Amino acid sequence: MPECLLTPLRFPAGLVVPNRLWLAPMTNLQSHADGSLSEDELAWLVARARGGFGVIESCATHVSLDGQGWAGEWGIFSDALTPGWRRAAESIGEQGSHLFAQLFHAGERALREEGRRRLSCTAIPGEEVAEATEAEIERIIEDFARGAERAVEAGLSGVELHGAHGYLLCQFLRADRNTRGDRWGGSYENRLRLIRTVMRTVRSRVPSTFVVGVRLSPENGTFLSGLDLDESLRTAAVLCEEGADFIHISLWDSKAMTAKRPEQHPARAFREALPAEVPVITAGEIWTAEDARGQREHGADAVALGRAGITTPDWPRRVAAEGGEPLRPPVTAEQLRERALGEKFVEYMRRWPGFVTEEES
Repeated sequence: MPECLLTPLRFPAGLVVPNRLWLAPMTNLQSHADGSLSEDELAWLVARARGGFGVIESCATHVSLDGQGWAGEWGIFSDALTPGWRRAAESIGEQGSHLFAQLFHAGERALREEGRRRLSCTAIPGEEVAEATEAEIERIIEDFARGAERAVEAGLSGVELHGAHGYLLCQFLRADRNTRGDRWGGSYENRLRLIRTVMRTVRSRVPSTFVVGVRLSPENGTFLSGLDLDESLRTAAVLCEEGADFIHISLWDSKAMTAKRPEQHPARAFREALPAEVPVITAGEIWTAEDARGQREHGADAVALGRAGITTPDWPRRVAAEGGEPLRPPVTAEQLRERALGEKFVEYMRRWPGFVTEEES
């Protein structure tokens, strides 16, 4: 039944969104070189809002100039960028959806540019990655807070701290990477300190009605190491104590059980570890309504769609409400253009094996 996907979702901050279906935050390379919103990025997001997604997440957007991860990335590091965010929030709101900005700092995965200091929890010899100093850490915490304040000023409904996928907040959490000898590394409590402080600081600087959540990678896998499931569960619980309104767990395969406890699904593990009023969101290879309902049965309160949201911008209506099927890869470049992807995004999707066919229909 589709009802479990189409019912409203409430956050501890008080916001109620119309359904349990989110557009996942996705790299798309469509914004301008100065970090400002482009027409292509706006069109891509508004098309998904029009298609019925209750929450629209932006791509990862850098809170610091030295935190930029790739060219064509939407930024939130300057007041000069706020008008673009305001325009996006208004356009998405007109469709009945809510815009959340995903705030991040790429850390050691930052864009390689001459003269740019790339930061991480510890230095990486031979890779021009420096250990962040105490002053740089404090500045980055402030950058996250200012990014969240800009989101409030622009009329967004919330932000998500990106603590997954090996970016800076995740780098500090990793036991095998963060071997610092100061208060920011080594022990679990010290490795937790950065993301905990960012959450606490952001929460203190935005209205109580503004949603602040976090995305986490739950354990080792794909390209990450140094993450333990039980530590991640504890991290999520601590962040809820600090005011997190949702926990978004990034699963490359949402059907897979946890590696540490093969009998337990990640959604169930997090749902049981967290306060009942804090929603758990899952993402990862969710294509059909059955896939999405399966996540709800495992304990997820909502699901975030990535590639299915690319190919089927009206997924909430076409698939969840009407029982249709999503468009699956391979798809043509023209089909992507028809679904409001700009040329840079189309070219980016060509990098994904088997996603774009060269055969035009």
